[in-house]
Amino acid sequence: MTRTTTSPGRTARIPGSKSITNRAALLAAAAQGTSRLRAPLVSDDTLAFRTALTGLGVPVRATDDDTSWEITGGGRGPTGDADVWCNDAGTAARFLPPFAATGTGRFTFDGSPQLRARPLRPLADALTRLGADVRTESGASLPLTVRASGLDGGRIELDSSLSSQYLTGLLMAAPLMRTPLEVGARDLVSRPYIDMTIALMRRFGAEVSESDGTLRVGTRPYRATDLHIEPDASTASYVFAAAAVTGTTITVPGLGRDSLQGDLRFVEALRKAGADVEIGADATTVTGTGRLRGGFDLDMGEISDTFMTLAAIAPLADAPVTIRGIGHARLKESDRIAAVAKNLVAAGIRVEEGRDRITVHPGVPAPTRIACHRDHRIAMAFTVLGLAAAPGTITLDDPACVGKTFPGFHTELRRLFPAYEPQEEHR
Repeated sequence: MTRTTTSPGRTARIPGSKSITNRAALLAAAAQGTSRLRAPLVSDDTLAFRTALTGLGVPVRATDDDTSWEITGGGRGPTGDADVWCNDAGTAARFLPPFAATGTGRFTFDGSPQLRARPLRPLADALTRLGADVRTESGASLPLTVRASGLDGGRIELDSSLSSQYLTGLLMAAPLMRTPLEVGARDLVSRPYIDMTIALMRRFGAEVSESDGTLRVGTRPYRATDLHIEPDASTASYVFAAAAVTGTTITVPGLGRDSLQGDLRFVEALRKAGADVEIGADATTVTGTGRLRGGFDLDMGEISDTFMTLAAIAPLADAPVTIRGIGHARLKESDRIAAVAKNLVAAGIRVEEGRDRITVHPGVPAPTRIACHRDHRIAMAFTVLGLAAAPGTITLDDPACVGKTFPGFHTELRRLFPAYEPQEEHR
């Protein structure tokens, strides 16, 4: 494993959490009064979400430097008719239709071809059972139209095996329904994201409880709240992995043991791989030890947005690494298991792929141009592999796709690792 030289003990500048930013923005829109979100993520996905909210009639005022957003909600769902463009943002396509359905009017949601390919049937079926008139493309995807006259609440069962975002959207809309909502979530994936949703809902005043696998949300109204957005733990996985493969030390302030984000658990995977990890009250630090251990089998189903980070650096380990429980990652921005496997094979690495798993064997990456599939996480994960490979070994066919969640990724990596040569970010 080749080390990339940098000063010891560098502090990474990680932007705000996308997951928290978009959840908090919707909760602010549903609350009565004006909420302030401090240090929100400003990226393609969050700007698409913010624009979608304004399209639904929600006033949003951002400071000139975009370090604070003020969102004024009316304590109810939207009214009127609107065509809402979600761009590539899966959170917009899954969180906003339930919110719209609690209001009154006709709301049509659409997005990019990439987003149109992602499934919506479980959400559409749930909204129909709660009293909405929902029409989708072929019954399964965008465009989706909601003819809204409020949602009834009550008890439903929700297939949550494809994505936790359907459940999140319903839970966040629940305080605006006519009666309390009870949801039995079958085969729930990515449970930490639901825990995050519940914590944020409670921060905005909602009453949420859980018993015997059923989540119950009362109709107590949301209240306006000021919230500071913590750094994005999924994004931090790339700099933590970079520390591990280059034998350096990277600290991310603002991500400590009380983080709302389950993806901070990625550092435990790095600990298993031989890195030194310290999770403090207000920061997390990873130090590479000069070698990467393999020979383990890890279920990353609950933190699947970070499995690509581990898989991309796994060729540098001293024994095979198997990652399991990630079948739902095939339904993200790309088929992420297939995309990782094909790119590693193209780089001369032996890979075994299953429906919900991938095994990566040790090897020296050969020069290859990574097919990003317009997927920000593919691009960032393989960039980390490139830090430990010979210069120029790893290049990206779409370096600018990182703008979905971290527009300044290449610039920040160059600041942390001066030897890194950023690629042109033109689409």
